Amino acid sequence: MQRGSAPEMEPYARHVLVCTGNFCSENRAGRAIYARLASLLQREGLLFGVTRVKRSEAPCLGVCTGGPIVAVYPEGVWYAGVTVELLERIVLEHLKEGRVVEDAVFHRMTAE
Repeated sequence: MQRGSAPEMEPYARHVLVCTGNFCSENRAGRAIYARLASLLQREGLLFGVTRVKRSEAPCLGVCTGGPIVAVYPEGVWYAGVTVELLERIVLEHLKEGRVVEDAVFHRMTAE
């Protein structure tokens, strides 16, 4: 990279982090959720444009129980025990419609 030049990234509306480590969820359940997320985002048209959702996997989000764990930013909303069914709700209700799935939230980031 030349001095003064910076990498470029397409803008995105939300960033979803999925814990794929084995400590918080056994049997690679986090990996399955991460893989399913890609197809749901594609199906719902959330991979490009102003509604783009960026997804990332993390080997550990520091919770270590109750997984799979999914965190959505910029809202700072964390979901636990994410199943395929709950992931579907998160994608449709939270990521697409902008309504947090309140009954599944276990943590919210607070601004200080």
